[in-house]
Amino acid sequence: MTRFRRWLRWLLVAFLVLALIGAAVAGGLYYAISSKLPDVQALRDIEMQEPMYVYASDGQLMAVFGESRRIPITMKDVPERLKQAFLATEDARFYEHGGVDYKGIARAVWLLATTNDKRVPGGSTITQQVARQFFLSSEYSYTRKLAEILLARKIEQELSKDEIFELYLNKSFFGNRAYGVAAAAQFYYGKELKDLSLDEMASLAGIPKFPSSGNPISNPERARERRDYYVLQRMANLGFISQAEADAAKAVPMHASAHEPPVQVEAPYVAELVRQEMIARFGGDVVNKGYHVTTTINAEMQTAANLAVRDGLLTYDHRHGWHGVEKQVQLGAGDDAATLATHLRWMASQSGLLPAIVSGTAADGSATVVLANRTEITLPASAAKWTNKTPAKLVQRGDIVRVRAGAKEGEWLLDQIPRGQSALVSLDAENGALKALVGGFSFSGNKFNRATQARRQPGSSFKPFVYAAAFDKGFNPASIVLDAPVVFRERGGKTWQPQNDGGGFRGPMRLREALVQSRNLVSVRLLDGMGVDYARKYISEFGFAEAELPPNLSMSLGTASLTPLSIARGYAVFANGGSRVDTWLIDQVSDRDGNLVFKENPALACRDCAGTSSGAPVSQVVDGFNFGAAPSATAPATAAAPKPAEPAAPVNPDARVAPRAIDARTAYQLVSMMRDVVQRGTGTAAKVLGREDVGGKTGSTNDHRDAWFSGFGGRYVTTVWVGRDDFRSLGYREYGGRAALPIWIDYMRVALKDTPIMQNEPPQGMVQATLNGATEWVKVEDMEKLEEYDFNSQIPQADDAAFDIF
Repeated sequence: MTRFRRWLRWLLVAFLVLALIGAAVAGGLYYAISSKLPDVQALRDIEMQEPMYVYASDGQLMAVFGESRRIPITMKDVPERLKQAFLATEDARFYEHGGVDYKGIARAVWLLATTNDKRVPGGSTITQQVARQFFLSSEYSYTRKLAEILLARKIEQELSKDEIFELYLNKSFFGNRAYGVAAAAQFYYGKELKDLSLDEMASLAGIPKFPSSGNPISNPERARERRDYYVLQRMANLGFISQAEADAAKAVPMHASAHEPPVQVEAPYVAELVRQEMIARFGGDVVNKGYHVTTTINAEMQTAANLAVRDGLLTYDHRHGWHGVEKQVQLGAGDDAATLATHLRWMASQSGLLPAIVSGTAADGSATVVLANRTEITLPASAAKWTNKTPAKLVQRGDIVRVRAGAKEGEWLLDQIPRGQSALVSLDAENGALKALVGGFSFSGNKFNRATQARRQPGSSFKPFVYAAAFDKGFNPASIVLDAPVVFRERGGKTWQPQNDGGGFRGPMRLREALVQSRNLVSVRLLDGMGVDYARKYISEFGFAEAELPPNLSMSLGTASLTPLSIARGYAVFANGGSRVDTWLIDQVSDRDGNLVFKENPALACRDCAGTSSGAPVSQVVDGFNFGAAPSATAPATAAAPKPAEPAAPVNPDARVAPRAIDARTAYQLVSMMRDVVQRGTGTAAKVLGREDVGGKTGSTNDHRDAWFSGFGGRYVTTVWVGRDDFRSLGYREYGGRAALPIWIDYMRVALKDTPIMQNEPPQGMVQATLNGATEWVKVEDMEKLEEYDFNSQIPQADDAAFDIF
């Protein structure tokens, strides 16, 4: 055997050995990778991340939450030209190959082996991209590429071409948080797929390769280059379109711009409450599961609430004058509008107040400012009329200020962000549904929700709860209580001497008049007479936690720290006849396919259910009957004794009845008295609404730190609070009737439009009597057990804790 033949034999053996080793290694690698490959059948049931949509009760969009923008589509929704644009760009032979372009793969392997580049063109087909998007990482390696190839083959065996293409179009990232071609079309062009033009389709097809650095907004030049030469020209070369069509599309200028979902109702504080509640109900990832949430919010009422709070705070702030510019920056002599606008880059608009930088002033009193969008506008001398000065007297070049559009077209006014804040809560008293909620002047300025999170002292607006507790003890609107100085001993030998607002005393007065005139000393004496512990337990039935209520006589003056939402809920008890309704916001939730997954069934107020007294109201006049006299025969002998009422059967068998908080007769008495507060008391400004069913109570605290008005009309209960976040004074004479009531009126004017007048008929178990010169409806049993109560002889209780207000 010649040497050559021996060498040839050894070479052949070595080759066979190496081939066997290579096959074994390849087989082992194939087994190791394929055994770990996921089940591609899962792609049939894949759930794409979709945002959560929040709607008002009439279906108008309020908010969209989620990490990504996505609108899933099916292939029947994709125009043929759009499919061809992606095929030309990504995989022209997609409908012909088995999932892998082997020529492209060989090129990628060769480049990885012969160059130092770790990221090389991989010849990935659409199927391979789907495999990578759903199952693999973005790592560049031989093993990842092999896994991608094997997965692509499996996907092709399990799914149809259209199913694969659909997954690709829904999963691909298009920049700006847009995932899927439908979301990209909506974001960049504000269109549905069927409405896209050829140049827009080509632009979209060119994005996935460079979604962040090459989309039409971040880099329009690069996006145009890809559209013209990499998409449109390839479509023409492949015969998808004619060259003339390609040239016509190339001639269209790039015109993409950001199109956010069209929010129709501005309610950011409400939307955040919905987001938090949805997370609590369905888990942390709920904002990416495509839920559609319908709330109880009335779109028209919410818009009215927004405007009322904004205008009310601006009016309050204007009363206290100009408090200076927001900031002053140094400007160069030659700075143009674009340069000036950079100083406003991170400043958000707040309730229509736009940030602006002053570029100069003029001798005629006007000032020129530049907005964040580089627009230059002139503020005329009359633009700051509310300050009694011209803009030129208030600002100088480099000042950052706020401007807002005026009532006339093209008019701009100089303004400022108010120092005060406000909250408005409006409920349906019959079921507790939130109809409107505003948590502050601007959500973009401060996300703290004062309607639900701010604990402030309600002042005199708390008095109706104290009066209700007293009426349960036998008092009535005609009861006489002394409005005179009183001194209580506190721990340590100190004394507490409460005062009426503005000082002065009016002697003996009926409780109706005391509430109408908001006399502090009467409330203190009432609480002293009934006992603090009893009052706290009784008032907690309105929905307050007993621990929130001070265990001392200061509670009668509204020193508890309560939220506007809790106050509104408490007033709903009066308005609905005595039932404690839970506040609720989410009416129903549907999944991405429209299936109902949650529907609220609220407990409803029931005026005639258990807890009231039966028997028809009795009209009986007892002239000259004086509360404080011993029981006598002058009490109406014909009054029927109260009997427990039978619960009324709900009309809807699935309906839930709200628990009774107070006697319906007590609610009637307080509603009657609070209507008088509007007719002739501290809330008379609300008479402008021209409705007899409007009632409520003002509230103010020491040094005017808080201003309140809580009240009702129709079936709605609304609470408005005005104050400062730093607890500073609102200013001289900024009472509830001046700072909060105008906001309440502006809102209720809209809320009560076309709403029937709510009647306030006395419930069963009441008798009409003339007591102390006034005719009142009184509980039957109270007329039978009137007894002497001499406030002048009362001395403080021995329990020092009852008067410990510190």
